[in-house]
Amino acid sequence: MAQVFEVITPEDKPIWLCLRQEASDALAAEPGLASMLHSTILSHDDLASALSYHIARKVGDDTLRGMTLRELAQKVYATDPSLVEAAEADLQAVYERDPAAKGYLQAFMFFKGFLALQIHRVGHRLWQEGRYTMAHYLQSRVSELFQIDIHPAARIGKGIFIDHGTGVVIGETAVVDDEVSMLHGVTLGGTGAERGDRHPKIGRGVLLGAGAKVLGNITIGEYAKVASGSVVLKPVPAHCTAAGVPARLVNCKTCEDPARKMDHTLADVDYDYVI
Repeated sequence: MAQVFEVITPEDKPIWLCLRQEASDALAAEPGLASMLHSTILSHDDLASALSYHIARKVGDDTLRGMTLRELAQKVYATDPSLVEAAEADLQAVYERDPAAKGYLQAFMFFKGFLALQIHRVGHRLWQEGRYTMAHYLQSRVSELFQIDIHPAARIGKGIFIDHGTGVVIGETAVVDDEVSMLHGVTLGGTGAERGDRHPKIGRGVLLGAGAKVLGNITIGEYAKVASGSVVLKPVPAHCTAAGVPARLVNCKTCEDPARKMDHTLADVDYDYVI
């Protein structure tokens, strides 16, 4: 029989306590995973400690030992507790938007989009402190392990859902606002060898479909939607949907909150407006 977790929502209990309860339930069902569940979740007092250990367990190697990396992440979380709050929002986003997520435990332990994002947040903080080499090292390890390449300078909000994650590329000057959802193969890239501010700015609540390419220093307005496989080279207004190669606006207004609804459908109306 498939294992089903009864998730207690944050209104009833904080996410960290929900995560611990799910880990305890999993331990009872899968005693063979006892060591992993204890070391990663159940032996910790808070989410920051568990995240620090989990990041170190995944990313540590012969060059940067796990204990060193764990201490590094712990210092970052102590310096900037908002990163832990962002991780909670990301976990909530996964649970709300991914029908495959049976609880918080799956996302925390096994979803590489979530973990890549948390490592990016640590690397971004190091980048802000001028520790560019270490930040690039973390970026490189995430790319090697998860096939997700996020430049440490990229600015990413909270409540972000990266589904599957494979092939996601986010460039140096990209900005992703809160509550955005994106699927595998999304590229937020430049259009050539120009320097300076050259990457997209993604508004709050945007949905980026699988394989969507948004290129150049352009803005995707809040609550807009980019259809799977589209190539967007010009700005997209808020609440609109862009689809095609090159992308056209196919409906304005789209659904009110596409990133939360994960609605990839397109309206029948085509305004035939090349963007």
